[in-house]
Amino acid sequence: MSISLRSADQDALEGVPDGHTYRLSDDQYRRTIEAGIIPDQVGLRDGFLRLKPDGGDYRLSVDQYRAMADADILTADDRIELLEGWLVAKMTKHPPHTIAKGLTRDALADVTPEGWFVTTEDPVTALDSDPEPDISIVRGMIRDYPDRAPGPRDVALIVEVADASLPRDRSMKKRLYARSGFGIYWLINLARNRIEVYTDPTGPVEEPDYLGRQDFGPDEMIPVVIEGREVGRLAVRDLLP
Repeated sequence: MSISLRSADQDALEGVPDGHTYRLSDDQYRRTIEAGIIPDQVGLRDGFLRLKPDGGDYRLSVDQYRAMADADILTADDRIELLEGWLVAKMTKHPPHTIAKGLTRDALADVTPEGWFVTTEDPVTALDSDPEPDISIVRGMIRDYPDRAPGPRDVALIVEVADASLPRDRSMKKRLYARSGFGIYWLINLARNRIEVYTDPTGPVEEPDYLGRQDFGPDEMIPVVIEGREVGRLAVRDLLP
């Protein structure tokens, strides 16, 4: 496991909504130090990890985050994701979000070809994050991933359903998916009743993003593309609550 000291400037905080960052307890911090997951140069202030002695923000690596989960310092009850090194609390899901996620999952499962499967709210491997997208289309079978989460080469499609989470999904999550090279990102924008499709990720450049964007409204059909091949078309209206 690699351990790194990384100080974050104020610009790096963009995309972390106020009130939705996760605060570690004193006990969680103590157990993390005792397990050697983070070095002694990292302290805890107001529930956030800080570098000593200047108090600069400290970001966790994916290895460190997973080590905390393996040690039961972080559990499923904590309802968090690691996004760009930050522990970020998941937002409460309202009925329209749940409906759109279920409709989209079922529709994608109907057109996903053999050799791929659809998963919901399961982690994928990103460069500096451990996100759990609402829906993913993943290569192979679920048994193919006993000791790792699928990464960009294994994932044909990432889907996030956005209501209150729209600012995060369109900034931080889009950025980290583009940085890591996930090829196609669907953002189901419930506020605007449309699906935003992002393609052609830049990869790990200074300002990662998707170079392509196309929006699909309720009266349109959205193509499902896996490895450059269209495997089906879905009516956008059928995916919205």
